[in-house]
Amino acid sequence: MDKTRKYKGGGCMSEEKVFIKSEGDVILEGLLWKNSDEKAVLIAHPHPLYGGSMYNNVVEALRNAYYRMGWTTLRFNFRGVGKSSGSYSNGIGEREDLKAAFRYLRDIVKEKVAVSGYSFGSWVICSCIEELSLSDHFLFVSPPVSMIDFSFLKYNPKIKLIITGSYDDIAPPDMLKEMIKEWNPSAKLCIIEGADHFYWGMTKRIEKEVERFLKEDV
Repeated sequence: MDKTRKYKGGGCMSEEKVFIKSEGDVILEGLLWKNSDEKAVLIAHPHPLYGGSMYNNVVEALRNAYYRMGWTTLRFNFRGVGKSSGSYSNGIGEREDLKAAFRYLRDIVKEKVAVSGYSFGSWVICSCIEELSLSDHFLFVSPPVSMIDFSFLKYNPKIKLIITGSYDDIAPPDMLKEMIKEWNPSAKLCIIEGADHFYWGMTKRIEKEVERFLKEDV
């Protein structure tokens, strides 16, 4: 198993390569970073057709923040990405992938499992959110509300934090301010000044906001 990797924050960490059975004969590639037997987070990556994978900079920022706060982390590739078998399924198969990864993580950490996603990953989570009712909380970075329909998403008290950039035209702050009223009026909206949808050079600010949230609100 490929266990030792570097990350931009410096130093070493240990991630275990895992393979997860999804729908039919689809096998998903993932990286599990064991930290706690009591709490873990599943992280979903951005759109596969636009280069999204579990190695995305925002996915790695979410992983780093949760791990530093004591959580086990699991990031994975949707079908057709990296070494995950199958092919892109217009969000339908990807829902099955997400649920399979959630079950896998729940078998390892049975106490508290959260679900977080960036961009397309956020939409996939929302599209099957009722089937993730055992999740501790949901955290979204830049849900693509200006490009994909989120009108199906209703009130859910476990939606706790949404992060977007002040220049993010795919997850516009003004749209999110209105949509959060329906999703969960108590959820926090964090707007990172100067950031667009891709957060280049600003992922440390995502990490800071996630760490603050986990320290104060979870």
